[in-house]
Amino acid sequence: MVDKTNNRDHWNSRTGFILACVGSAVGMGNIWLFPYKTGKNGGAAFLIPYFLFVIILGYTGVIEEMALGRAYQSGPMGAFKKSFEKKGMGFGHIIGLIPVLGSVGIAIGYAVVVGWILRFTVGSFTGAVTGAADSGAYFGMIAGPYGSLVWHVLGLIITFAIMLLGVSSGIEKVNKFMMPAFFLLFIVLAVRVFFLPGSAAGYEFLFKPDWSLLLKPMTWVFALGQAFFSLSLAGSGTVAYGSYLSPKEDIPYSAKLVALLDTVAAMLAALVIIPAVFAFNLEPGAGPPLMFITMPQVFKAMPAGQLFSIIFFVAVLFAGVTSLMNLFETAVETLQTYFKLSRLVSVVIMAVLGFGVGVFLEDGGKLGDWMDMVSIYLIPLGALLASIVFFWINGDDFAKEQASIGASKPLGDNFVFMGKYIFCGLTAFVFIIGLFVGSIG
Repeated sequence: MVDKTNNRDHWNSRTGFILACVGSAVGMGNIWLFPYKTGKNGGAAFLIPYFLFVIILGYTGVIEEMALGRAYQSGPMGAFKKSFEKKGMGFGHIIGLIPVLGSVGIAIGYAVVVGWILRFTVGSFTGAVTGAADSGAYFGMIAGPYGSLVWHVLGLIITFAIMLLGVSSGIEKVNKFMMPAFFLLFIVLAVRVFFLPGSAAGYEFLFKPDWSLLLKPMTWVFALGQAFFSLSLAGSGTVAYGSYLSPKEDIPYSAKLVALLDTVAAMLAALVIIPAVFAFNLEPGAGPPLMFITMPQVFKAMPAGQLFSIIFFVAVLFAGVTSLMNLFETAVETLQTYFKLSRLVSVVIMAVLGFGVGVFLEDGGKLGDWMDMVSIYLIPLGALLASIVFFWINGDDFAKEQASIGASKPLGDNFVFMGKYIFCGLTAFVFIIGLFVGSIG
């Protein structure tokens, strides 16, 4: 449906909004980082701080970003501008540009990865992935300079074609299909992996608790970083998606479901990837090599491996496209709302920018440096700024009121206290420690 007063698109249903937010959150962090980090940082012991931080961040940060967007019917740039104007300050839009740039920066790099995924998906259908004699060399060719340019372009075309249809008719409808399909496909894979001989060692790696690691500060730091980035807290995409919400939406309920489903997705990825890796005596790792080298080696050794390769990469492609739409939507919304451009013009501008800059990242090494720079500096800073704007610039009464509109049970002073001091403090910590130790997500 469309708001006739300002011709602003809105979500058609709560389910569509929640699945779109889950789609934005479920991405490569769940698939190629969470399983490895869980196993390396204490197994079941690591899950204790991870679940704790998911609860805290879901209750504060996810609610805050959704409510900030809805309150001002705008993404970060417009919301920051209006918030600062209430205090008689006229530079809020400049500060609001930071999370927009962070979202665009990640989107440009992420589009290259989606191109890789698309090529592996097609390669799974043709048999090229499971038929490659050397999976490392196969990926190296794709991730090398301009090794996947056509697929990069095709991934952008698919993403922007969906976004051209709008929020309700494009993003919402696609997420309503892709996200349930993602969960179903990974459940199928998890069941198959369970019956692989030798998979028990993988479950032990994941879930055998090493309680001594709970005494190490970095275990908690890594758990915080993983939870923070997994929930897609950046002061950008969730704010933009929240701006399309109606006053009737129960934001605390939606935030709870988003956090829950994102965690389920991460656990499913862990239950598929790590036991499969151990079943074939391969070395568990993290990052692109796990997904693009190790997993193809698993499928080559697995009975009916081509079929399961197809299932895996189709599911990963769905996760990649839904995340990429969210990342680009922040900038598209800014161009529409703040600069009063049509959606067509806004999408075309981002398509040109996305490819024009992304083409120079068509190299695994350059791409890694780019993604590290954006994720370490801009993403946590954007989340921190959004939290300060919502809880501190707008104030306690605003925070309680906006988060409680449409809620079955209004939020109280504990939400404001946790938001102002615990969430803002944790976000500042993520930003600061990232400067010293690199990305922790």
